[in-house]
Amino acid sequence: MLLNRRTFTALTAASVAAAAVLSHQARTAGRPPFKAIAFDGFPIIDPRPVFARVEEMFPGKGAELSASWRTRQFEYGWLRTLGGRYTDFWRITEDALVFAAKATKIELSPEQRDRLMQTYLELKAWPDVLPALRQLREAGVRMAFLSNLTAPMLDAVVRNSGLEGLFEPHLSTDKVQAFKPDARAYQMGVDAFALRKEEIVFAAFAGWDVAGAKWFGYPTFWINRAHATVEELGVVPDGIGSGLNDLVAFATA
Repeated sequence: MLLNRRTFTALTAASVAAAAVLSHQARTAGRPPFKAIAFDGFPIIDPRPVFARVEEMFPGKGAELSASWRTRQFEYGWLRTLGGRYTDFWRITEDALVFAAKATKIELSPEQRDRLMQTYLELKAWPDVLPALRQLREAGVRMAFLSNLTAPMLDAVVRNSGLEGLFEPHLSTDKVQAFKPDARAYQMGVDAFALRKEEIVFAAFAGWDVAGAKWFGYPTFWINRAHATVEELGVVPDGIGSGLNDLVAFATA
């Protein structure tokens, strides 16, 4: 169910109550109950320690380097998918870091590069994740990552955060050799859960991922931790909130 711009603007200031209202509207409109949630990586994974380490290693230059690194990271994924030259997200992340350092005129030694990359394997979940996932599990909702990240990167955060036993096998884009928002990536959720699109909520971290999942046909909840602006791509999420508690209300109301 699509929401008009006025409704969406109101939603951006709302939290649990708005998510519950959206869920009720969707269900009373005839949509079947949600049976599974496909998570992008970063509604679960807190990436802030990566950028804190960049600033620690390059004082006064961290924000510029991080912004360039993050932007090129995703651009490389999209370009490689479009060009049929897939390589995994770990390699893309390293390539993007090297490029960003050159672009910002920062001398990056191999040791510094490796230390920053290692930070991705030390990440943990956001503080609200574990109790929310337990609530969803108790409600009978199936869950899996559907992420551009590699399986080892996802395994690391599960291990670091005590999330074992909550997720079904990872749906890394490595399985289909295509990064989101390619439809082949989103199709993994339908195939793995053996459910209809309408029964699976896609939980996105980024606005572009909201759009990709909606184009594919998923009911989509935007966990907008960064309080970002909705993308101008012709779709809006079915629900929006600032954390996982909002998703729980949306998916289980």
